[in-house]
Amino acid sequence: MARIGIFVGTMYGNALLVAEEAQPVLQAAGHDVHVYEDATLADWQPYASEVALIITSTTGQGDLPDSIGRLYEEMREKLGHQPDLRYGVIALGDSSYEHFCGGGKKFDALLQEQDAQRLGDVLLIDAEEHPEPESVAMLWVEQWMQLL
Repeated sequence: MARIGIFVGTMYGNALLVAEEAQPVLQAAGHDVHVYEDATLADWQPYASEVALIITSTTGQGDLPDSIGRLYEEMREKLGHQPDLRYGVIALGDSSYEHFCGGGKKFDALLQEQDAQRLGDVLLIDAEEHPEPESVAMLWVEQWMQLL
């Protein structure tokens, strides 16, 4: 089974709620799972050859919330090549804004630049269509963990 770090970027708690719903689903399948809110590079690095699940909302002009933005900046500045990392992204956003799910897309782009291996597609959850994102996310998590 996999060792999975769930890294959360949240403003109003929806991304954290999704992470808290995903954790027991993954654990029930036998995975070792930890949730990190306000993660640091030191929290991230033990997963460099493991699995990371990024669950983040979007702020402003497609930006990351502060709770994950600092991690993103540290990774961009201090990490380079992460070819052994396998990851997934759940991005929360609102399609009425120009930069829909921009935070999750931005994090995915960084990991792609660093040669990490994305498992499956990025899940984009639109608050306009799904005011309770955890229902959509859990279906995706069930499928995603089959790729581990």
